[in-house]
Amino acid sequence: MQSPLDPALLSALDRAIDDLAEDAFGFLERLVAAPSTVGTEMCAQQVVRGELDRLGFDTSVLPIPEDIAADPVAGVPQLPYAGRGNVIGHLAAGTGPSLLLNGHIDVVPAEAPLWSAPPFQPVRRDGWLAGRGAGDMKGGFALASLALGALQSAVPGWLRGRLSFASVIEEECTGNGTLAAARAGVLADAAVLLEPTDLGLLLGGVGILWAELTVRGLPAHAESAHRAVNPVDSAWRLIDAVRSLEKEMALHLDGPFAGVDGACAVNVGTFRAGDWPSSVPGQAVLGVRVGFPPGWTPDEALTRVADAVAAAAAADPWLAEHPPQVRAAGFRAEGYLLDAAHPLAAAVSSAHESAHGRPPRQFVLGSTTDARIYLNQYAVPALAYGPRTRNIHGTDEAVELDSIVAGARTLARFLAGYYAAGGLAGGSAA
Repeated sequence: MQSPLDPALLSALDRAIDDLAEDAFGFLERLVAAPSTVGTEMCAQQVVRGELDRLGFDTSVLPIPEDIAADPVAGVPQLPYAGRGNVIGHLAAGTGPSLLLNGHIDVVPAEAPLWSAPPFQPVRRDGWLAGRGAGDMKGGFALASLALGALQSAVPGWLRGRLSFASVIEEECTGNGTLAAARAGVLADAAVLLEPTDLGLLLGGVGILWAELTVRGLPAHAESAHRAVNPVDSAWRLIDAVRSLEKEMALHLDGPFAGVDGACAVNVGTFRAGDWPSSVPGQAVLGVRVGFPPGWTPDEALTRVADAVAAAAAADPWLAEHPPQVRAAGFRAEGYLLDAAHPLAAAVSSAHESAHGRPPRQFVLGSTTDARIYLNQYAVPALAYGPRTRNIHGTDEAVELDSIVAGARTLARFLAGYYAAGGLAGGSAA
């Protein structure tokens, strides 16, 4: 896709991006300062809605149906949805193609004592802005705001169709926010997700399953521990069994996923047991995240986990008599992949090369994004493109401010070219 902008307009666009960068950084700081872990998203959603209103979008809050768990594509909800929802914006000018920008407002929890500053207090240092969610993925919201503001300032009439924006919840645990929006008709001819990609094109991800393993014990006073059964001890056997699946599953990876380190990683993210140091607990509950090959279904992955747990339990006298329970507990996400030759990938690559003088890296990851819902359920081509980050999901998470500016140059060029060309030049999603 060739740029529809002559050199003078491109220069004006880049100047506008530079001039408006500080406003975008301020928007990002407001977003980071609004904690938005699961269940607390709506204060940050109001910040997003205010920004979309400022940019001229027609905005609304779209509720998540409480019965979404019955949808075969849904993850297992983490909390009730009352009072929580997506922020949706639409911007239209005449007839023409449609495009959807998607970002998730939810962030993972932060272990505050480990941070160098309070995690929801945005801190700028050495060209980076730190804070929980700054990288994953509120920096992407700032990138989009900067690109859109610059287009409106420097390129009158750039929009020749409909542009939608979906700020969704629960990307980090279920995908049910994007699923609910799509089921409600918030779709387009193509979608760009503003995930952190180090200014590369993220085209695919593996399947992801969250499972909960519950191990029973025989509780007692610590003085009688020799006559009790501690489920913490039993849990280690199950952890070893589930982790042994990594190598087995990796044998089933092919195509671009075959060389991805950790594509089938098994992670024990939570471990709950007991309520008193001098008591042997009655049960232990493990929260496990399993990456699985894109060719598998979530049900197949859950069966593999359950079989591994059952085999380990059969070799232990107590567990054989008291089998652990295994259930899906969040993500039930299929793998996905956009063909690297798809016109959407070509268009974003062309825009990046126009802005930076070289094509971007194209890659897949051993994780997932909500792009899978657009691709797998609706055949809507989708990819992720966003800024450079560090320590996402970790301590002192941060986004590089210069990469927000650099990414805005790409996104602005892509948007202008997309609407000028009347959309994408054919091609299927897969």
